[in-house]
Amino acid sequence: MQQRSLGNSGLAVSSIGLGLAALGRPGYINLGHEEDLEADYTVVAMEARAYRVLDSAWEAGVRYYDAARSYGRAEAFLSSWLQARKHQDLTVGSKWGYTYMADWGVQADAHEIKEHSLDVLTKQTAQSRELFGDRLHLYQIHSATLESGVLENQPVLEKLGELRNSGLKIGLSVSGTKQSEVIRKAVSTEVNGMPLFDTCQATWNILETSASGALAEAHDAGVGIIIKEGLANGRLTSRNVCESFAAKRMIIESMASSYGTTIDALALAAVMALPWVDTVLSGAASVDHLQSNNAAASIKIDEAAMSQLSVLAETPDDYWATRSALAWN
Repeated sequence: MQQRSLGNSGLAVSSIGLGLAALGRPGYINLGHEEDLEADYTVVAMEARAYRVLDSAWEAGVRYYDAARSYGRAEAFLSSWLQARKHQDLTVGSKWGYTYMADWGVQADAHEIKEHSLDVLTKQTAQSRELFGDRLHLYQIHSATLESGVLENQPVLEKLGELRNSGLKIGLSVSGTKQSEVIRKAVSTEVNGMPLFDTCQATWNILETSASGALAEAHDAGVGIIIKEGLANGRLTSRNVCESFAAKRMIIESMASSYGTTIDALALAAVMALPWVDTVLSGAASVDHLQSNNAAASIKIDEAAMSQLSVLAETPDDYWATRSALAWN
């Protein structure tokens, strides 16, 4: 798997990274998540499953691993795996700003609570550092939005500047219909006259392409680009049997067949074909799905194919409304 630089951050990543959102907690919104977990939600079983996926990822050449404080026990699983395996030469990123609330349940009144305050930043930074020590390389604001006001919260920005001065790289993830606005605001954000953000993690897939321009601009400015939800939470996999998606699925399946691959690998390969993408996350919760995702690394999609796929794009309003309606399972 190709190794590359994450923008101008100085961090090395693989073309495909592993996101642990579906590995660290029993409930998630990916289609068919319950099938991946085989209805065994004990901490011991889920940690063992996480180890299997992490081992498979390492063997395939994956060198970027992405967690968050709100991903249940994802940070703990990743930390214990790193201690057990003694692997070097990889990059670990995590996020602050959401607190996990589901108490290891599949259903909950609120799975996560968002708060972009200085108190939460201080508390969660300490928690993440306690687990990873100097193995934590990148710390990101989790789902920064205009509404949360985090990019105008001077005490938070100054604290992030202190963390950056201590050697920790600083990033943010973005979501929702206003991704482009948040990305552009982040790129222009400075602390003590210096750009604050080393990286940006955004949603981009062949159904949601609206942030393309802003991400290209950010990459040109030296910001490392991490793409999440490249499979649209399972909508761009064989599990999506929704009748309203049937026509789009036929187009994707036909193209995947022409490349001799699967829907998911084709969708991730489309992300990797973008010149401003440094790494795209696989959100696999099983070894089989990880291996299927990783096949994207050997697929080279040309401009004609990208043009054909562009007709599948949805409006941001439609895409995010559909995502909001996905059930935790």
